Amino acid sequence: MTENRKDAHVRLAVAQHVEVPAPRLGRGGGASPAARPGGFDDVRFVHHALAGIDREQVDLRTTVLGRAWTTPLYINAMTGGTAETGRINRSLAIAARETGLAIATGSMSPYLKDESTAGTFSPVRDEYPDGFVMANLNANATPEQARRAVGLIEADALQIHLNPVQEIVMPEGDRSFGHWAGSIEAIVKALDVPVIVKEVGFGLSGRTVALLAELGVAAADVAGSGGTDFARIENGRREHGDYAYLEGWGLSTPAALLDARDQGLPLLASGGVRHPLDVARALALGARAVGASGPFLTTLVTDGLDALVARITTWIDQLTALMTILGARRTGDLTACDIQLGDSLSRAAGSR
Repeated sequence: MTENRKDAHVRLAVAQHVEVPAPRLGRGGGASPAARPGGFDDVRFVHHALAGIDREQVDLRTTVLGRAWTTPLYINAMTGGTAETGRINRSLAIAARETGLAIATGSMSPYLKDESTAGTFSPVRDEYPDGFVMANLNANATPEQARRAVGLIEADALQIHLNPVQEIVMPEGDRSFGHWAGSIEAIVKALDVPVIVKEVGFGLSGRTVALLAELGVAAADVAGSGGTDFARIENGRREHGDYAYLEGWGLSTPAALLDARDQGLPLLASGGVRHPLDVARALALGARAVGASGPFLTTLVTDGLDALVARITTWIDQLTALMTILGARRTGDLTACDIQLGDSLSRAAGSR
């Protein structure tokens, strides 16, 4: 069951990104989920023609969880647990190593259920011995299971993913969520590495981030809607597809960033990130770093490892170019850039 489900997730996730091509820089596409009101296309930089600096003045380094990252971009959690997903993880790790990105594994729950799947996760560290690597588990994990997952890949941090919407739609998913806050707090206290809590594409609200801060979490990845839609994926696995009305549920990443600012935690951003302009937009809204999954997975599966390395390299190059014209020497300087928000995001910003 695990193998079939994990491989199906990859197939359905790639299908979502292949059928909706990425929009052009700065314009957005009407067909893209991320282009709906409140998405990244509702964030626009005000152009100042004399704001530009010299390209060599741009420094992409950022600090996340006390560690220096060479770029504010990371490969976010995707998959693991089957032979095919193990090959994907190995290739993702190689791409991260070649481009200097941090990387997170997919959920390591399969390993906790069956130790024979360890080899589908361990290549992430094997291929990237000096990289910043994040393990990933759901909130049902015990402290001992969290220690096992972190130990397997010598993780620098643990991501705990919150996915109640996905679980409800998933035919074999969990139906009990009331213990999650207590589980997170127990894991935080038990681990020697920082804990990040993330959504899986439905967004973390400001109220949720404030609670996570009280639980001792080190950072929050708001992981909003607009990218891979796991409600849609799980509904596609149901015989009658009776949860179609939940497709598109949740806060967009920009809306989540606005709602969660000043709630006591450093913020990371993922969900609906289509291109380097979206990376710059998320950084301007206060994210320390920005993650992508679907675009990178799709490139890897459809075009191969070399194409993925080339795509990430292009993203880094173009982010540098965007910061050059915006006059941002460091990634943190993007928060001082003038931006215009669409109506729905303006209301979200005004409510905080």
